[in-house]
Amino acid sequence: MLQCLYNGSARYFRIALVPRIIVFLGVLFSFGRYSFAEPASEEPQVAEAREAQNPIAHLVTLPLQNNTYFNVGPYGTTQNVLLVQPVIPVKLNDDWVLITRWITPLIYQPPATSDSNGQFGLGNMEPQFYFSPAHPGEVIWGIGPQFWLPTATNRMLGTNKWGTGPAAVALTIQGPWVVGALINNVWAGEGSQRVNQLTFQPFVNFNMKGGWYLVSSPVVTSNWKQKSSERWTVPVGGGIGRLFKVGGQSINTNVQVFSNLARPINAPSWSFRLQVQFLFPKS
Repeated sequence: MLQCLYNGSARYFRIALVPRIIVFLGVLFSFGRYSFAEPASEEPQVAEAREAQNPIAHLVTLPLQNNTYFNVGPYGTTQNVLLVQPVIPVKLNDDWVLITRWITPLIYQPPATSDSNGQFGLGNMEPQFYFSPAHPGEVIWGIGPQFWLPTATNRMLGTNKWGTGPAAVALTIQGPWVVGALINNVWAGEGSQRVNQLTFQPFVNFNMKGGWYLVSSPVVTSNWKQKSSERWTVPVGGGIGRLFKVGGQSINTNVQVFSNLARPINAPSWSFRLQVQFLFPKS
């Protein structure tokens, strides 16, 4: 039933992509005019938006990031990946903070052949742990391990082997700009079930009045197992977002569209991302 629902929604999404973006922007504008909270000055709103864009801020957040990938596989079908990524900082001492990010993917994988079915379920969870200075300077940074957990509910959704690798993040906040990158490489399994993948995610945010901002945060990957011509997926693109409040709850949301300049055979040609991030006050 879930597979039928995802197949139907994927077809509808292709038809209604532009109207959905228009509706999304209309909702954001409506929050700008009719806020549930008391009007606040622009500067605190911009400062909070910058903090939300820092992946290792000392702030508890819950990002829900939905990625829809188009023209996947030999039949040009649609894949959907929802990433649930809670971020929880833990103060270790006066000098260091441990930032935990649990990446949990819920995947709809379209059929690989004409006589097979698509699959929906849990992929490989990838928890990350960043050790970061409690009082960073102009460059904010963190470094630590990332793990690959055998949590996939179907072999089409992941590789059920244990794995690990290094992860790092660095960024700077200069006026309205938030610029940085995350990078990690994970190794898991062996033989035909070996995983060796690099993930590099640069991000650029330009913040404007009213909590609005422009954003580009493509996810570049390299599958080192493959031959050089089939390793890299390199998307380019970006979008727009806004931080607003519903009651006392801060919500950061954005939409982005990407086109893959480089991609392996049967990889998607373009993608659409919708992210909703809940921010919680510091304790």
